[in-house]
Amino acid sequence: MESAITRKGQATIPKAIRDHLRLKPGDRVKFFLHPNGSVVLLPKLPATALRGMAKRRRLAVSLDEMDEATIEGANEGAPRGRRR
Repeated sequence: MESAITRKGQATIPKAIRDHLRLKPGDRVKFFLHPNGSVVLLPKLPATALRGMAKRRRLAVSLDEMDEATIEGANEGAPRGRRR
């Protein structure tokens, strides 16, 4: 696929690319220039697009459980043996 550059430096993104990236009129895109000279075009997604990507797997934890975990973690690196 190819596109011509206008006198204003604009180019039309081919329909197949727009469809693949799910671009609609008014959407913004980002360009990334790699050291090897290649350029990558990606849609700029709003922060709301990230909502729901991470699944909640943890149940609520009590303060006592948090305290116990903190103490266990602190003791993991402590040398074993007699303490004064």
